[in-house]
Amino acid sequence: MEHKLDFTKARELKIHKLSEKFWGTNPSGGELGFTNYYMMVDGKAFFAISGECHFSRVPENQWEDTILKMKAGGLNVIATYVFWNHHEEIEGQFRFDGRRNIRGFIELCKKHGMYVILRIGPFDHGEVRNGGLPDWLYGKPFDVRTTNEKFLHYTRLLYRAIYSQVKGLLYKDGGPIIAAQLDNEYMHSAAPWEMTLGTSNEWTNGGTEGDAYMLALKKIAIEEGIVTPFYTCTGWGGAATPTEEMMPLWGGYAFWPWMYYGNPDYKHPATPEYIYRDNHNNDVSATYNFEPFYKPEDMPYACCEMGGGMTSYYNYRFQIPFESVDAMANIKMASGCNFLGYYMYRGGNNPKGEHGLFLNEHQCPKISYDYQAPIGEFGQIRPSYHRLRRIHLFAKHFGYRICDMVTMLSDDNIEITPEDTSKLRYAVRTDGDAGFLFINNYQDHATLTDKKDETIIINTQDKEIKISNISIGAGESAILPINMELDGVKLLYATAQPLSKVEKDGIITYYFFEIPGMKPTYLFDGEEPVIVEVGKDLGITRSAGDKEIRFVTLSTKESLDYYEFETEEGVKFLFSETPVVWDGNNFKTELHDQNVRGLQWKRCGQSRFTFTIPKLSDDAKDTILKIDYSGDVASIFNEAGELIEDNFCNGNVFEIGLKEAELKEGDVLTLYITPQKDDVMVDVSSTMAGRMEKSTDQHFELRSIELAEVIEIVCSRKIQRGK
Repeated sequence: MEHKLDFTKARELKIHKLSEKFWGTNPSGGELGFTNYYMMVDGKAFFAISGECHFSRVPENQWEDTILKMKAGGLNVIATYVFWNHHEEIEGQFRFDGRRNIRGFIELCKKHGMYVILRIGPFDHGEVRNGGLPDWLYGKPFDVRTTNEKFLHYTRLLYRAIYSQVKGLLYKDGGPIIAAQLDNEYMHSAAPWEMTLGTSNEWTNGGTEGDAYMLALKKIAIEEGIVTPFYTCTGWGGAATPTEEMMPLWGGYAFWPWMYYGNPDYKHPATPEYIYRDNHNNDVSATYNFEPFYKPEDMPYACCEMGGGMTSYYNYRFQIPFESVDAMANIKMASGCNFLGYYMYRGGNNPKGEHGLFLNEHQCPKISYDYQAPIGEFGQIRPSYHRLRRIHLFAKHFGYRICDMVTMLSDDNIEITPEDTSKLRYAVRTDGDAGFLFINNYQDHATLTDKKDETIIINTQDKEIKISNISIGAGESAILPINMELDGVKLLYATAQPLSKVEKDGIITYYFFEIPGMKPTYLFDGEEPVIVEVGKDLGITRSAGDKEIRFVTLSTKESLDYYEFETEEGVKFLFSETPVVWDGNNFKTELHDQNVRGLQWKRCGQSRFTFTIPKLSDDAKDTILKIDYSGDVASIFNEAGELIEDNFCNGNVFEIGLKEAELKEGDVLTLYITPQKDDVMVDVSSTMAGRMEKSTDQHFELRSIELAEVIEIVCSRKIQRGK
């Protein structure tokens, strides 16, 4: 099928700096702020990429490893909630020890050059008990999330306590904290009051006071010392967004477990998340999940909650398709986003409550918050991590071009629906002459077909560019360059995705990678199209003056193995089949699933089993306990009967990091598998208030219990580039 786009009809960019309320300086003379299109750092366009990691949900001995993995994944900003009830579970007794040590976490972010966005509440949600509000607020003589003087008093004490920990780490002081988010989804969402749930099904206040409440929070934050270049708020769902004072941030999720709260029989639809939109255009005032209370071009289109995964709720279990995550990034970038933000990027688990309470929301596992994120709750690296890194490298090298480009949609894509599996989904970002063609062939809760032999014709200011034989496999997405000037060489198009630019020994090398189903073809100005071979040791060369320009097309696998690091000796790149980080002194890599061994267990009840932790290797970075089972819920307890970790069965192997769980040789554990039950009823026919659950049949199976080691190898800091 033939499709057409006319770059010459692209609307004009009207870029201006936002007010001083969105800018800040630091002691070294650095400046950070926003135009209405993008973030700027020291006078240059900065394509921000943020990932959520909750420091209090990660043991402090894993923080540095986590930050290094996030940086190696291409992130430059870390967003983190400060959950009020993690720090002041008992009124007046703030805790900032252990995994609650916010200062220690932010100091590590500073050490490794990562910006930080603090999401300081008072209400956070984040699937935490009461949305992060402490239980003791329930009995106070005022409503929460209001401008009531007494509630604001307690909020002030919270902000004061936070500032006491982050003093000196704000951007204005030379620190990494560039923003603070105030509350979360105000006037859009609430959370159950867990202490009454099941009796009254009562929910926290969702908010009714609009901008006045948000502005009251900002005033208190500034008065208590939390002064940042900009402040953020969530923009979706009608949430209060006082854009004269705060940056609205957006997002999108394709998996909606919350929809099953009251209706376990709900049928999940194919969502509109994977259809291209123009979300930075005053002529398009609203699109799906983007209905701002301001003109779209008045503020940047920036995201903080693009689904980096999703947690399983009790009534909705699923395995996240990892290709859904980079497809989401592709969609948002094409739709005008110059500030990507993932929730979650690093999974975790909750600290234990001081009153014996569990701090997760009741619909979630009591402890686990793995979220099926790119980095799992025990540091596991998921396929989405590698797929995202390719887009992040693209943003690093070509983001400055994207920032100055508008979105353009074709007529045949404007009315497309999620259920339409046959049409080619595409959009462009263009400056009116050059641009990038975005193609998406992934859809949640539906399967798109392979697309074959499509043609796209693009009119530029001086030529027509015809791209024939466009094909792409189901589930894949792509970004292709159009009419691009690359160091003096005019590339009219390439049916391969740009990845990186490396300069060495006077040679400039552009790395691209193949898209499954698509033949890598390059068309240079004045030449005929050339189909290239893939491989990191192959390439084609063009000259521009005295410069030699190489174009190397990596295989799909090689692109997933490609890493790039900034070192004091310059940029170093390498290919590795195992995860790699650079700690500032050495390269480190991890070998997973090493020395796998099975464990024996004893049955000690209908669906209870015991087993003993054997001798563990002192050389292992961690040892992962892997439980392959089926049933409803699996829970692991120590000899004292304390819950160590839990899991809602969704078909994945239940994993536990022994070091994080502080388990050691000789520990005897009990595994309880709650069976999946058929035809459940509660018999209340007896006298004396007697009740008992009855079920016609129960299903569970324990297939295996294994231990697998994670081995860390420290490589030479002089590692050869490209190896």
